[in-house]
Amino acid sequence: MKLSPATARLAFAVLLCAKARVAAAEPLRPKVIILTTFEVGADTGDAPGELQYWVEREHLTGSLTVPGVLHPVRFNNAGVYAVVTGTCDRSGLAMMALGLDSRFDLTHTYWMMAGIAGTDADRASVGSAAWARWVVDGDNVNEIDGHDAPAAWPYGILPYGSHAPDEPPGAHDWSQKPMAFELNPKLVEWAYELTKDVVLSDTPSTQRFRAAYVGQPNAQRPPFVLIGDTLGTARYWHGPALTRWAENWVSMYTDGRGRFVMTECEDQSISYAIYLLGHAGRADPRRQLVLRTASNYSSPPKGTTVLESLLTGESEGTVLAAESAYRVGSPVVHELVEHWDRYADRIPGD
Repeated sequence: MKLSPATARLAFAVLLCAKARVAAAEPLRPKVIILTTFEVGADTGDAPGELQYWVEREHLTGSLTVPGVLHPVRFNNAGVYAVVTGTCDRSGLAMMALGLDSRFDLTHTYWMMAGIAGTDADRASVGSAAWARWVVDGDNVNEIDGHDAPAAWPYGILPYGSHAPDEPPGAHDWSQKPMAFELNPKLVEWAYELTKDVVLSDTPSTQRFRAAYVGQPNAQRPPFVLIGDTLGTARYWHGPALTRWAENWVSMYTDGRGRFVMTECEDQSISYAIYLLGHAGRADPRRQLVLRTASNYSSPPKGTTVLESLLTGESEGTVLAAESAYRVGSPVVHELVEHWDRYADRIPGD
């Protein structure tokens, strides 16, 4: 039967609408989502924050607005996405907004934090990059001002339910659980083995900055890749006393299995969001990676006050740390994307 021109046009329009509805219903399936916490200025062409090198070098030319996430999500056609979560505890709120957006199917997505951090000068150096096995929450604490604490206490921070610093939580521990997030150890080891020999950049001024840490050989080393755990707090803390607290806190909440290397402000909130999304069937926490790169130390060198170090220490290494995050993180992203037929259903290391 021959259709009239008007009927043919109507049928064609109906077909186009049906195809559009099918296309609209097809969810977005990111292969890798790179998590960053801030950007300064534009996404390209100026001083870099955590996002810029990813946008420029991975050609993340696409832009998508997600309600509840202030910065547009950037992406490319290869399935690489990058998100700016915001800093501190607000990062987890953005993660929940992204994870509950019905346009996305995130059940096979790999999540990779690629952010700057402070490092323990006994563990690593400015510019170094650490893959975390553990993310430990440092926000759920009892705290009193150090001036008011007993003179014998090293600091005024103690777990809920305990009676002194470094004493394990007692029977009345009402902290939000989990306090420590153990990342997939096989995936972490795979990422480390893939990147442990990556050559990291350095600068003469950063070399001079590191040289001031006399008696701390890891602080003086050129940038290197290691496995080391993170402590997340909304407070930007600094100094030798609190570095000791961080070391003890990570050890305590991981039953001695974790080793504090990096201090940051977001991983505890992001990890809790991924944990909740996992329970909701929206994401797979086994596919989470945390890469933190050192922009500063968590305590000053000899001869420098804690306050002076706090106010000036990060300025030296921010750009270097952003470069390290890309250099170490990108081989993992490329391997996952280029061999998606292998890694879509089977997590590396399994």
